[in-house]
This record gives sequence, structure tokens and C-alpha cells, in this order.
Amino acid sequence: MFKKIALGGLVALSAITLVACGKSPDVTANAKGNESSKDTIKIGVNMELSGAVAAYGKAELNGIELAVDEINAAGGVDGRKIELITKDNKSETAEASTTATNLAVLNHVDAIIGPATSGATAASSLVSQKTGVLLLSPSGTQDNLTINTDGTTKKYVFRTTFKDSYQGQVLAQYVTDNMKAKKVVLYYDNSSDYAQGIAAEFKRQYKGDIVAESTFIAGDKDYKAALTRFKDLDYDAIVMPGYYTETGIITKQAREMGITQPILGPDGFSDATFVQLAGTKNATDVYYVSGYSTKVNLSNKATAFIANFKKRYKEEPNMFAALAYDSVYMVAEAAKGSKNSTEIADNLAKLKDFEGVTGTMTIDDQHNPIKPALIVKMENGAEASATPVEVTQK
Repeated sequence: MFKKIALGGLVALSAITLVACGKSPDVTANAKGNESSKDTIKIGVNMELSGAVAAYGKAELNGIELAVDEINAAGGVDGRKIELITKDNKSETAEASTTATNLAVLNHVDAIIGPATSGATAASSLVSQKTGVLLLSPSGTQDNLTINTDGTTKKYVFRTTFKDSYQGQVLAQYVTDNMKAKKVVLYYDNSSDYAQGIAAEFKRQYKGDIVAESTFIAGDKDYKAALTRFKDLDYDAIVMPGYYTETGIITKQAREMGITQPILGPDGFSDATFVQLAGTKNATDVYYVSGYSTKVNLSNKATAFIANFKKRYKEEPNMFAALAYDSVYMVAEAAKGSKNSTEIADNLAKLKDFEGVTGTMTIDDQHNPIKPALIVKMENGAEASATPVEVTQK
């Protein structure tokens, strides 16, 4: 029996791989989905639990596990308990795709939450399209994750967070309207589609002067040459799209060189490791986009989430934990009355006015959530305030 199951999985994996290498007008045409059990709803977790961005994945897994335990303690979904099957994609895109296949084909899950990052989500999305098992990324922001090259929506791919271009709009509006910044430096990660997308949209939206534009590469450690070029220029802020792994170090080096202007970035700043890398004192006058904060008026649901998370993990939840927590509840809501994974995807596409801890959201026709954005300000390494920013998503 084991050999037959393994062979079947390998055949399915080969089929998916062949589709990936060729071109298909509609890869969802033969997507049959997985039949749901009468007793359980299987949710696969395809997450970055080791490797370069493990901090995101670990935070998201905490949020996922808390949500699952709460739902099961309350009776489950239509009396069915949620069963988690968790896999580590090791922060590698190829591994993320293989993991998605393992979950959808070998483990027959009803839905997959994750990956956390855009590249890994993009690598996994074809598996969902081919199998009919939805993928919900809590934090994948790349614009085209949920759409095909012809502009149509990927039927089985969703996200819980904002897309990159929206973050670029939020940053442009905030530096203009709130900071009154007429001149900025733009310094971003040129090895990341995530950072490139945010930087490109910022440039399209910002009406002030970009007095200098430069890039860095993921894995770099010494940024002093670029920072020296910026130091004596006349500008009001530095806009720095990238992940905490680099931007934390850049912030430390910038502050130690005497650069005091505000530093702004996307949700990639949102992890405690940013402060560890930057240093507590240096993480001052730093701002980043977020879909969640403990510093704004909270719903009863969000207040309870924070209290339960702190009780369980002995720390406050960050944005990534909150997004993942919401993702589980979204899948649970979509699973009500469903008989298979394709029906869960259909229901999720219709989700409207869903109250999450990251805000009340409706899924739009490209499977993005419509919900408010925040700019979080850090002082001495701690979240000092959060300001809502209302822009029209494009």
C-alpha cells in the first residue's frame, strides 16, 4: 500500500512539474480538489520555519496554532475539528513548491495557509491552481500573486495582507501628507521582487523630489559606502523597501554615522529582529506599513486575541501572527457547509465584511482583502503610535 501511495504522489508531482514547464491556457480546467472528511477539516501549513526569514514563519505558525485551538475548543466548523499538517519550506522557493504538492496531493488537505513570503507563494501557487486546493498567504504581498499574466484572477490563490503597490501608495501618501517631506532618499533591495514592487509604486505616487536612489542586495552586511553618499544630501526622509534582515542593519549603520532623518519602510520591518539588528536606541523615528497594531482602537476580538496570545507565548503578537490568525478564521468561515476544497475556495472568494483582528475585510475580485492600512512609528525600539492611512487601492 505504501509503495502505491508514494508512486501515485510521484505521478501527480510529475504532472504538476510538466505543466509548470509548459504553457496551459487554463491550468484549473482539471482541478478536482480534495473531498473533505466528515470529521475533520485538514489545513496544511506551508511555512518558513527555518532559513533566512524564519522569524515571519514562526510568528505566523504561532497565530495559526492559537486560532485552530480556539476554533476546536468552540466545537470546530460544523462539528468538524481542524487538523493541522505543518511543513517547513526552509525559506526556499523550490522547497515551498514541493511542500505545497506534498500537502495537496499526499496529505489531501482542504486548504493551505502559507507561505509567508511572495517568492515562496508564487512558487507554490501553480500547485493550488492545478489541484484545486486553495492557497491563502497571510503576508505575501507581490502584486501578481493572485492574478494570471492575462489579468484574470487565479481561482485558488488568495492573500490576507496588502499587495506591494498598495504599500508604495501608503508610504508615498504618508511622507507627503503627514511628514510634509518634499525630498527623500530611496534605498531598496534590488534582489527582491517585494522591495522592487514597493519602490516602483512609491516612485509613481510620490510627487516630491527623490534626491538619490540606490539599491542593496539581500545578504549584504556593509552599507556604509551608500550611506556616506546620502549623509550630506538635503532630504527629509529615507524610504527603504526591504526585509528586516537587511534594513535593521542599515538602520544601525545609518544612525551610527549620524544620519538622523526618519526612516520609513514596508511591513518587512515588522519583526522584533529588526530592533535586535538595529539596536534599541537606533530604532527611533522609524516608520513602517502595517495592517495591525496594538496602539489603535481595538475590537473586542482583537483585544481577546492579544490577551490570549500573550498568555500562551509570553509576548505581544506582531502583524504576521495576527494575519495568520485571521487566515485560519477566514478558512474556517469559508469551510462552513463545504464538501470539498473547491467549495471552500468558492466561499472564500465571496467573503464579505469579515471581522478579523487586522480589521474588517472583504475579498475583492482579485482575491485581495479590502481593509485599512496603518503606519506604525517606533521610538527606542518600541511601537509608539499607529496612524491610519486611507488611500484608494489600485
